[in-house]
Amino acid sequence: MKKYFKQAWRGISASKSRTFLTTLGIMIGIGTVILVLSAGEGFKSYINAQIDAFGSNSVIIETVVPASTKARNSGSAQDGGSSSANNAVPIKTFKNKDINDIKNLNNVQNAYGAALGQQVVTYGNVSKNIFIFGADASRFDIDKGEIASGRPYTEEEDSALAQVAVLGHDIAIDLFGENDPLGKYVRVGSYNFEVIGVYARRGSFGYSNDDEQVFIPISTLQKKILGIDYLFYGVAELVDNNKSETTGLDIADLLRRNHFITDINKDDFKVQTQAQSMDTFNTILSAVTFLLIAIAAISLVVGGVGVMNIMYVVVTERIAEIGLKKALGATNKDILYEFLIESILLTCIGGVVGIIGGSLFSFIIAKVVQSQGITWAFSVPLYGIILSVSVSMVIGIIFGVFPARNAAKLNPIEALNKE
Repeated sequence: MKKYFKQAWRGISASKSRTFLTTLGIMIGIGTVILVLSAGEGFKSYINAQIDAFGSNSVIIETVVPASTKARNSGSAQDGGSSSANNAVPIKTFKNKDINDIKNLNNVQNAYGAALGQQVVTYGNVSKNIFIFGADASRFDIDKGEIASGRPYTEEEDSALAQVAVLGHDIAIDLFGENDPLGKYVRVGSYNFEVIGVYARRGSFGYSNDDEQVFIPISTLQKKILGIDYLFYGVAELVDNNKSETTGLDIADLLRRNHFITDINKDDFKVQTQAQSMDTFNTILSAVTFLLIAIAAISLVVGGVGVMNIMYVVVTERIAEIGLKKALGATNKDILYEFLIESILLTCIGGVVGIIGGSLFSFIIAKVVQSQGITWAFSVPLYGIILSVSVSMVIGIIFGVFPARNAAKLNPIEALNKE
């Protein structure tokens, strides 16, 4: 077998430029697969960091349009009603009392409710139209964001409707530049708020960017800014995360009692554990990854066809060599192995270069993302490398066997006469 590898390597090294062009499709395909898998791992680390910001042992309570209401709205739209208007049903049933009741459940350590509004925030000559985030003081015990300077607001300040604010990292820079914002006042809507704290950089999550928000007590936001008495969502921190599913059911039962709901199809809320959130995310990520790998596979197939075509050309160019070898006693198996191994070596070289190239691009992407203050781990999964090498070898075998068989079947006399 060793002699076959030596002969195949001589054939490959005889024309380096052709070898490069032959394996280019394999390089691109394998490199793309590595890049996609590595990016998937990096994105997972980013999502995990965002979930940890809420607390990995927490449950999210969101307000939703009841399924029965959606069905009625859909029917109304089909009868000529406006579907966009019907879908914009405000949910006003989730209240501060719900959060206080949730705090008293057995496996709940703490909880907070939150709401969001958009206001113009002004300091001096600088004005920004941004989101104002309201939550009770328990948020600072549950969420893992670091306050770089100053302090969080307290329960007493929340109860007193105090006009105090904690600024996100970027909005603090936009308003104050290099100056210390602590103790200064910003105008939020029609009210002046004292800046008591500034968050360290946190980054964005989905459509939310904490660095561009102002955080104030929930009661102040509800009564002074928005004029509402309901919450948009809530977060509950658990004592024992292993009981998250049971606690989620307990929260759902409590909310149904508070909201006088007897039919689960009329639930105006959704309770989701962090484990369920990760399951949903992993399902979506797996689907997207599969799609991208399927697209990359097209490149691999094209690369495989290129290898097959070049191998046919190589066989044609080396007809005299094949005839001479067979005349000197080389068997069909010897010729088959030589050209088949040459094909496998070509695709494996392309695979190795693709792995290195894909890993390098993944590393560069990770460094660029990390430079923006975003948690993004660089990782090339071992199974991706094994998969890439295996696929390269399979492509070499599949697309190399036909030209190799043709070479093996050549009649030595006819091969020498053709030359």
